[in-house]
Amino acid sequence: MRGGRGFAVILAPEAMLSRFARICLAAWLSAAAGCGPPPQSEERPPNFVIILADDLGYGDLGCYGNARNRTPNIDRLAAEGLRFTDFHANGPMCTPTRAALLTGRYQHRFGPEFEAALSGRTHYDFGLPTDAVTIADALGKAGYAAGMYGKWHLGYHPPFMPGNQGFDDFRGLTSGGGDHHSHIDRSGRKDWWRNGEIAMEQGYSVDLITRHSIAFIEKHAGRPFFLYVPHQAIHFPWQGPNENGYRVEGGDYHDLSKLGIHESKDVSAKVKEMIEAVDDSVGAIVRALRERGLAENTLVIFTSDNGGYLTYQGGYHNISSNGPLRGQKTDVYEGGHRVPAIAWQPGRIAPGVTGETAATFDLFPTLLELAGAPSNGLSFDGASLAALLFAGAPLAERSLFWKMREERAMRRDDWKLVQLGAAAPELYDLQADIGEQNDLAAEEPQRVSSMSAEMAAWEETVAKR
Repeated sequence: MRGGRGFAVILAPEAMLSRFARICLAAWLSAAAGCGPPPQSEERPPNFVIILADDLGYGDLGCYGNARNRTPNIDRLAAEGLRFTDFHANGPMCTPTRAALLTGRYQHRFGPEFEAALSGRTHYDFGLPTDAVTIADALGKAGYAAGMYGKWHLGYHPPFMPGNQGFDDFRGLTSGGGDHHSHIDRSGRKDWWRNGEIAMEQGYSVDLITRHSIAFIEKHAGRPFFLYVPHQAIHFPWQGPNENGYRVEGGDYHDLSKLGIHESKDVSAKVKEMIEAVDDSVGAIVRALRERGLAENTLVIFTSDNGGYLTYQGGYHNISSNGPLRGQKTDVYEGGHRVPAIAWQPGRIAPGVTGETAATFDLFPTLLELAGAPSNGLSFDGASLAALLFAGAPLAERSLFWKMREERAMRRDDWKLVQLGAAAPELYDLQADIGEQNDLAAEEPQRVSSMSAEMAAWEETVAKR
């Protein structure tokens, strides 16, 4: 593929503190018992933080060309770290990518249910198999503490919960799109958990996720840790931090053409607030790492679970930006799965930009290698990015595949094959045509035939699980 210490806290009256200052203070107080300085040893394995935004488009951040949204914290990560221009979610929806990220495997190996989002109606009693090995499982066996705060969406209730997949602590929601304030899911169920039990909390989802993430860092500063921070923002309902929730227990909110909270179908102002809240969260988490003297020994990965929505049911529009890319969330065109991604570890990862092609299922083998943990016979579809991140080494050539229902796509070098149901295959040269506007299938019949055969063979392989 192409390229590329200790600290003191002065308590101030709550009214004088910013929203995120209050979050950080609450997290610090809740973890005070674990606040001793971490041991300084070159032998200590690195910590890992994966921050996953929800539905954040390729063009939603300042560092990817957006002039409207203020994202100084993420932009600083990009300036100080390695920014990817060709990073991909393994699926164009949330559940598929989350399954691939946590297991290092194509989500299709766990069944066709994982090609799209798990529904709270038809998949309520279904989830990621409990015998699937996750990043948290593998790192836990290597002595890591593992915490997850945010959106799960790989099972709605026990036993399909983070605690059954290697995480020591979990706070957040299990559904795909809960109310960010009332924490009620689309079926009118309470949906804010502490490990395996409902434990409702007041507050905006981004703020709660951030507070618990910082508390986890404080508590586990003295040992290696893996922190997974999958935000629900900027997924609908599009709600900023300074408003009230609208869903109540017992209601039915499955008619997504009537989200019930917007005077205007133009939701750009709300989405801007949500993006900037996620940016604030990134800043707060990174500050916590710096204040604890952990930054240089912590790899932070920031990315998104799929591309952004441009329009949505019922006429909602001006939602997200996918920059120059064609398509949006749910599509196998680039706008559905090419996403922002940044790797940051000061003093270890050189600042720069890479055009190497990578995907979310590469993160598991990457973290396993960096932790020096044994693979114990695990089989990955993803590949380690460690040499790319820390030495700038190019990745080995490989093909990548996407499939959601009747839509399929394949990437080989700079060539992209798209197959939409029974329609004729399309072929694009992404090096010359990142917007997938010039279909070259008629001019490259042998390439289309070869790639189609490879895609069919891949689909048969993953279907065998």
